[in-house]
Amino acid sequence: MTTHDNSDIAAFTENARAWLAEQAPLRSVEAWGTGDDSVAVFENWTPAEEKAHTDEIAAYERAKFDAGWGALTWSKEYGGQDLPMAYEVAFRRLEEEFDVPKRTEMFSVTQQLVAPTIAQWGNDEQKAKYVRAMLRADTIACQLFSETEAGSDLAAVRTKAVRTGDTWVINGHKVWTSGALVADYGVAVCRTDPDVPKHKGLTVFLVPMDAAGVTVRPIRQMTGGSSFNEVYLEDVELDDVYRLGPVGQGWPVALTVLAAERLDGANLGLANADRAVELARNIGRPLSEVERDRVGDLVSRTFVQRIAGMRVAQAMMGGVEPGPEASLGKLLATDTMARTSEVVRSLLGREVVADGGAWGRYAWSEHLLGAPGYRIAGGTDEIQHNIIAERVLGLPKEPRP
Repeated sequence: MTTHDNSDIAAFTENARAWLAEQAPLRSVEAWGTGDDSVAVFENWTPAEEKAHTDEIAAYERAKFDAGWGALTWSKEYGGQDLPMAYEVAFRRLEEEFDVPKRTEMFSVTQQLVAPTIAQWGNDEQKAKYVRAMLRADTIACQLFSETEAGSDLAAVRTKAVRTGDTWVINGHKVWTSGALVADYGVAVCRTDPDVPKHKGLTVFLVPMDAAGVTVRPIRQMTGGSSFNEVYLEDVELDDVYRLGPVGQGWPVALTVLAAERLDGANLGLANADRAVELARNIGRPLSEVERDRVGDLVSRTFVQRIAGMRVAQAMMGGVEPGPEASLGKLLATDTMARTSEVVRSLLGREVVADGGAWGRYAWSEHLLGAPGYRIAGGTDEIQHNIIAERVLGLPKEPRP
């Protein structure tokens, strides 16, 4: 990879700013009490709204890719610029200044989780077909990992794939899938050999979401919306060309996706934490000592989370893949979200459960109801604690029957 100095980044930033200015106006800083007061953790869109938002974001991502600002760290083989991670970080920070479409989880999953996994594990035909298309947002992917019976133990999945010649027949049930209604493909972990240890008998497939036998059913959440789905796979027939990685090697393929997923949440929850601090400043009454203490604690913890995120970014910019510190970042993020909820409950009391029509009050109910979900999403807090205990602190592993 070519090295670049600070003058290169300065020129890059200037050119990027000029391009972004052609795409969208600067993001306005609205006064407190004006604009959108949504602090929802999970969007409560209808299927039509989700499709419209996805199409809008995809159009922007394609324009960015075609202009040379997408896939910056990727090789030119895939339409990238082969630049160090510092350039990606610089562009993302600059992008936040402009009113461009806000990326939803599906684009992070597609471009930062699935595309790199295919680039690592796919054959030449799969790489040529999917990687560039996903980086350009021509193709959208979702994860078909979690199952109700497996809980946090991904290796315990029961969805079966049975092979007959060059055809696989898949039967099973996946749950908590974001974006299943708008995705083109689902990355599915399936059991292909029940007679070997559970980590050895898995294989990963790229399942077309419009294939016969695939049924998507939205899951109603506490917030009233349906951001997640359950996906039924009933006698889904797939050609072997949809298999990703070797038969029986699905566990390391899945780990490639999971490692990238945990790196993607460094800033999770920070925007709402900042909004909660602004709420405290604009609540219209003196804060009690307990409230001041909680707000101060929240501010301190957001600084810790930001510093942890910077360490991960610095490691990546230095060409080092972060290890267990990504799990620490996930724990910090879920803790920030929980403490944000504590501050808001303390400040608003009954206003957060009864809509009195005031700006920035009842809207917080969606954060309070949605935030607990992130203790499960992307690997449960308990799993992250185990990773840190075993891989960082060197503590004995939990007994695994």
